[in-house]
Amino acid sequence: RQRLMTDLEYERVTYLTYRLKALSRKVEAFESGAMYVSMRENYQKMLREEECRIRKLEHEVERAHAETRRVRNLWYRANEDLLEESDKAMAAKDREITGLLKRNMELIDQRDEAKDKCLELRRTLYEAQAEIAELKEKNDALHAQINRDYENSSRPSSQSPNHKKIQNNREKTGRKPGGQPGHEHHGRRKQEPTRSIHLDPAKEISEDRDFKKTDEVITKQLVNIRLLIETIEYRADVYRNYKTGERYHAPFPQGVTDDLNYGGSVKALLYLLNQDCCVSIDKSIRLLSDLTGGKLRPSKGFVNGLAKEFAAKTEADRKKLFADLLLEPVLQADFTNGRVNGKTVQVMVCASPDGRKVQYYAREHKGHEGIKDTPVETFQGIMVHDHDKTFYSYGSGHQECDEHVLRYLKDSMENEPERTWNQRMHELIREMVHYRNTL
Repeated sequence: RQRLMTDLEYERVTYLTYRLKALSRKVEAFESGAMYVSMRENYQKMLREEECRIRKLEHEVERAHAETRRVRNLWYRANEDLLEESDKAMAAKDREITGLLKRNMELIDQRDEAKDKCLELRRTLYEAQAEIAELKEKNDALHAQINRDYENSSRPSSQSPNHKKIQNNREKTGRKPGGQPGHEHHGRRKQEPTRSIHLDPAKEISEDRDFKKTDEVITKQLVNIRLLIETIEYRADVYRNYKTGERYHAPFPQGVTDDLNYGGSVKALLYLLNQDCCVSIDKSIRLLSDLTGGKLRPSKGFVNGLAKEFAAKTEADRKKLFADLLLEPVLQADFTNGRVNGKTVQVMVCASPDGRKVQYYAREHKGHEGIKDTPVETFQGIMVHDHDKTFYSYGSGHQECDEHVLRYLKDSMENEPERTWNQRMHELIREMVHYRNTL
């Protein structure tokens, strides 16, 4: 290893020695001035070569400038000739364009005049068509109004002068009344007999040995009704305290307050006649009097107060019925007219689809005021009504009563005989209603 280091040092010393000798020779040349002379001669030679090259380039540039001036002059002359020809062509085109613009303006004026005339004619045509359509619409409306009554619309019969007797909405089918061939027979329900009478055969039959009695028995019933007056008289002895003068008697049953009290059966009969059967108070009293041979003849005030008494005793039932109607998925609602002391009032009817739950509300007017405090006000299901726009503010869904739809279709069939869809729709709805009623 020591020997290897000695060789590297020897080579480095040798390199530095030769480098020193070269630099010494350059220094001697500069000190003697020979290097400056050599450099000046090289510079003079390069300068002469560069000046010669510059003169050649200047000569080429001068020739290029001369050629450029010549080409530019030629281009100017050619361009002037082209511009002159272009100006002549442009002038001709301008004259042609001016003529075309003048012609175009004339045509535009003619077109505007024609448009104005056409617009005036079209306006006249539209006015005439609109007037014809309006007159036709008025004529159809008047014709439909003349033909519209309580049978084919929601118009009450009281507004139809000289109207005929109101019949039910069933159309005549030509079939005889009663059971139809193919339908199941529905006989009268027999009652529990209160008395039986055995009918003996004719003498010639009983004495004829050819006739033998069988086990078969034919029974037929004769049903009658009779009204009996049941009068319960309560007696209570009166006790008196001779020292204090206090009087006492046994308490009478509830409801027995007057000298003569009518029981629940009498009240129920009079209430149903007057309220449910719509029989007047006078006729209800007369009917009860006739049935009892004149023995029972309550006063008008007594019959009139039955409704108030019924309302007080059925308050809890009516509240429950109110809640049950709110829980129904479908609610039927309608306003119907009524008369109170010669004044027209409204009756709000709320009913379930099966007709088993019904409530009536007396109101002075229709609309939102008449719906207050009824099941309709807070009902959240589907409502069936007569297309009164008031009901559309309540419930979650709506369906128009099929009876009113049938009336509208009948109105369309009578006043629009050229249409055929109304007849098909009328038959379809009637078939649907018949199918639903048979379920």
